[in-house]
Amino acid sequence: MLKSNKAMANREESVRHFLNLIKRSQRGVFKIYIGMIAGVGKTYKMLQEAHEMLDNGIDVQIGYVETHGRAGTEAQLQGLPVIPRKKIFYKGKELEEMDLDAILQLHPELVIVDELAHTNVGGSRNEKRWQDVMDLLEAGINVISAVNIQHIESLNEDIKGIAGIEVKERIPDKVLEEADEVVNIDLTAEELINRLKAGKIYKAEKIQTALDNFFKTENILQLRELALKEVAFRVERKVETEVIPEEKAVHREVYLACISSNEKTPRHIIRRMARLASRYNTDFMTLYVQTPSESPDRINLSVQRHLLNHFKLVTELGGELIQVAAPDVIQAVLDVCRERHVTTVCIGQPTFNWSKIFKIHRYAYFLKNLSEMDIKLIIFPQ
Repeated sequence: MLKSNKAMANREESVRHFLNLIKRSQRGVFKIYIGMIAGVGKTYKMLQEAHEMLDNGIDVQIGYVETHGRAGTEAQLQGLPVIPRKKIFYKGKELEEMDLDAILQLHPELVIVDELAHTNVGGSRNEKRWQDVMDLLEAGINVISAVNIQHIESLNEDIKGIAGIEVKERIPDKVLEEADEVVNIDLTAEELINRLKAGKIYKAEKIQTALDNFFKTENILQLRELALKEVAFRVERKVETEVIPEEKAVHREVYLACISSNEKTPRHIIRRMARLASRYNTDFMTLYVQTPSESPDRINLSVQRHLLNHFKLVTELGGELIQVAAPDVIQAVLDVCRERHVTTVCIGQPTFNWSKIFKIHRYAYFLKNLSEMDIKLIIFPQ
């Protein structure tokens, strides 16, 4: 019976792999330049590559590029065909966005799309620019884009710990997973600060503010480390999925993140679990158990808003959301573990004054059952 189940699982995996290959052959090729911070030269490098492609007879178009007034970048833009931006009237103002429809209609071989984490103006086809890029890829258009390390969703809390700010514009990790090539644009902290002081990144009036805040040497060093690790991880994943024979990857982890309606802790758990699942080349699930106190007719509106934000984050990070209505949270978690063959469970640190959920003996029961099912437990601090 065990062999039969394993054979069936292998066949299903083989079918999924073949379907992915078919889809891949019809999609555009996707390349992302990652930088540790603004001003390392991502846009410059994209434009430089666009010139090289144009010289080799490739139909290249500039879909959207932001030069930020940098002389070197503006010089690189010269001689490249640019698709005019779309003008959108929003709240009484005329704003400009990348013209997705025009690019799709023109259908170039390669399009350059800057500012991957950008949020589109209300009324646009998609909420985010990365979604525009997905549409271009689905249409068979090759794309080169760029993003800074602080915009990656699963690193949001790491960035907040380094720089003391929460970056609002973010891209799901799955966008990086869609990339055929991820390239790091690297500079030393000294080189970057010298560029900043020379006025090659910001105008004179903004330089000192930048040096006193995001561009502190210690910040740059930590962001650089994150960027280097991220690209190394993506290369490692590519080797594992495309080079290492499938028969060597027999054991498949199944991760389950358990969340509550708390405002902050669930976001931390979801991001960490998504990162862990990505590192082990597997998927993750997120479970929310709705107790009677949080039933639709009793739940507080602010709590409901927190939950909806958590559910959205799960979807953005490529996870599967499971919602169960039950009076006993622990039993509901254990039931899902059995049904879905979970190998690792992640929860927030229990606070034992939650008498209705985590009484000491119930927690012991929970641990005992996880042990019997050979399930690993990860506990994140509140």
